[in-house]
Amino acid sequence: MSSLTEGSTTTGGEKTSWPELVGKSVEEAKKVILKDKPEAKIIVVPAGSIVTMDYQTDRVRLFVDTVAEVPIVG
Repeated sequence: MSSLTEGSTTTGGEKTSWPELVGKSVEEAKKVILKDKPEAKIIVVPAGSIVTMDYQTDRVRLFVDTVAEVPIVG
């Protein structure tokens, strides 16, 4: 079983969340996410915002006040 600090992965081995980025700057978080998932469309969203529930495999929402929540694909 994976450690939370390693990030979650799908069965295909692609990373789908980045818990290690909580507390990091937006720019640092974007850099790490794009290294792991170059096709990601990173959407910066204020923490606590309402977002749509549709799932998009190329979207990563970055909830910020720095990074306040684990960035996840969807």
